[in-house]
Amino acid sequence: MKELDVRPILEAGGEPFNDIMEFVDALEPGESFRIWATFKPEPLFAIMASKGYRGEAQETEDGSWAVDFAPED
Repeated sequence: MKELDVRPILEAGGEPFNDIMEFVDALEPGESFRIWATFKPEPLFAIMASKGYRGEAQETEDGSWAVDFAPED
């Protein structure tokens, strides 16, 4: 599973949306991925659903979020 850590971008006050879209566009068809964030990225679930992915988020012990996306069956 490929991973993208956007926590440094968010911590610096940036907006990682374009980085995430570029990352997703570079995936192979059917490939799952994980995004690391500083919060649960609720709006991203709807955007990824429109691209055919379902998402699941889990908060980690340090307060970060691991968000896994997999292609819909």
